[in-house]
Amino acid sequence: MPDHQHIAVLGAGAWGTVLANLAARHAATVHLWTREPAHAAEMAATGVNARRLPGVPLAPNLTPTARLDDVAMASVILLAVPAQAVRQTLTALAGIAAPNVPLILCAKGIERASGLFLSDVIGEILPANPPAVLSGPSFAADVAKGLPTAVTLAAESEDEAADLARTLAAPWFRLYHSRDIRGLEIGGAAKNVLAIASGIAAGRGLGASAGAALIARGFAELSRFGRAFGADVTTLAGLSGLGDLVLTCTSGQSRNFSLGLALGRGNDLASARADGQLTEGVFTSGVLVDLAHQKNIDMPICEAVDAVLAERIGIDAAIEALLARPAKSELAQALTEEK
Repeated sequence: MPDHQHIAVLGAGAWGTVLANLAARHAATVHLWTREPAHAAEMAATGVNARRLPGVPLAPNLTPTARLDDVAMASVILLAVPAQAVRQTLTALAGIAAPNVPLILCAKGIERASGLFLSDVIGEILPANPPAVLSGPSFAADVAKGLPTAVTLAAESEDEAADLARTLAAPWFRLYHSRDIRGLEIGGAAKNVLAIASGIAAGRGLGASAGAALIARGFAELSRFGRAFGADVTTLAGLSGLGDLVLTCTSGQSRNFSLGLALGRGNDLASARADGQLTEGVFTSGVLVDLAHQKNIDMPICEAVDAVLAERIGIDAAIEALLARPAKSELAQALTEEK
């Protein structure tokens, strides 16, 4: 069993900070990297990430840094930067990360510019470093409070996934392991788009029945997409698929749901994003729909979200179009999708 005594977390947001604290339970040294030297200095001076996770002390063996060279000796690197910043971060890591050091993707999205899944971006830029993915129903604030949370970590082999899972495990933070990297990536990316749809429905006051139907039909879209791109159906129905979808589509802690809620209440996109919070679904919707079109995958809810975000259609018109779709046999459609 590898002994990971130096772990690095790149990205000092709330989630990155929580993961760094979890890693510090197992490793002798943990570096938490931020691209802003002033932010690193603040955390080092105060012992807390007041900008992103106020009130939660940093572990004593956790060192904030703005120097990527400090992660050169790490035997595991977690990428907790936003999905659209993964390529830039990996490019900066080239020549610093040692070969064979696993890179754990903690962001949930698809690269908009290239249409690549993030594990494929790793393969393109740092092919000597094996990718892994951490995903599942989790909010940083809950994990920081020690509230029970279960997620999944996928790597290229079960042994590697199990080993990496041990570097983050805590009594309240349970990690299952898997080899289905693609399944975890798809579940994490698609659920953010569907959460915007759920927020819009809630903001429009469409009711709990409509909300439940939207989650169920949204899961059907996620599953169609996942199967077309080689995901395991068990993964899609598990923590990183259905589990994460339910959480993100029903909680005000979800930034994607909250953005949809603001849109549903009549705010335009600019004002809905005025709080500066990152909403990965905004960046993922277009590329998700484009990839679906390439394989003729029917994703009407995701298409409606993309059209609303791009201001090609209004919310009421999008709802009307979804309700006007021809009624189908749910069983017949499911059997067709399985073929």
